[in-house]
Amino acid sequence: MPEGLPIDYDQPLNGTMAAYAQQVLICTGQRDWTSRIEDDGTAQSWGNLTRGLKKLMGRGGRFADPFNNVMVSTSSFVPSSTDTASAFIFPQFKYIPSIPVEIPETPNAETDLSTFIRAYLLPEKLNPMQNSLSEAHQAELIRDPELASKFPDAIDIRHSPVVLICGHGGRDMRCGVMAPVLEKEFSRVLCARGFSSTGAENNPTDSPEYAHIGLISHVGGHKYAGNVIVYIPPGMMVDGSPHPLAGKGIWYGRVEPKHVQGIVDETILGGKVIADHFRGGIDHNGDIIRF
Repeated sequence: MPEGLPIDYDQPLNGTMAAYAQQVLICTGQRDWTSRIEDDGTAQSWGNLTRGLKKLMGRGGRFADPFNNVMVSTSSFVPSSTDTASAFIFPQFKYIPSIPVEIPETPNAETDLSTFIRAYLLPEKLNPMQNSLSEAHQAELIRDPELASKFPDAIDIRHSPVVLICGHGGRDMRCGVMAPVLEKEFSRVLCARGFSSTGAENNPTDSPEYAHIGLISHVGGHKYAGNVIVYIPPGMMVDGSPHPLAGKGIWYGRVEPKHVQGIVDETILGGKVIADHFRGGIDHNGDIIRF
């Protein structure tokens, strides 16, 4: 590890994951980013998407909601197009290859970034503490699933497991050093177990024989590097039965290359959570998992 940046082996990991409702994983094709991801991707669609989401959903934004914490992350996955932006959404397990990044000047504009937010990122119901809001304001903050029809090329990820490794060296070199090594080891072990992880860089595949492995930006807890998130798709099977962790995301910390085979065999293929590395998790409906 870099000098002066040790790994914290003392604090218990369980409960160190920050609560979130959804994670938007923006495809950039880059393997690292500036410390503040919203300062990166200048004049690029993915950068405009990052900034637009933070503007519209962050504090003071049109869709700001303290009870709907949407985590915006950048990833090394390659976007499907450079003309528009592309992103995964978890735990919805969706890939949206073409997202408009224009921010509307009026609420009644045609398909734009707000359409994407209203279709996928807002909650299906509000917290009871928001009952005092006006009906119009409440309606503004609730998801409109009919708008998903505006994104006919959306892909459901039902069979391919997803492994995300924090590799944000521009933020902290602990993850910057650890991530490429872990990425290589996950690729090696998953390949040995019959998974492919190449050949679909800008055209995501959903197959029981394919695994998505990518680097992502800061998710909190650099002192617990390597940080890994494993999303198990809702249709994944284990020995002919539904996967015990189907539709869930499991966060692990203090992951070293020697731990990768265990994560693949125990969690991805076996449906078991490894307590020694468990930071937290999220269910398919956005509820936080604690063990």
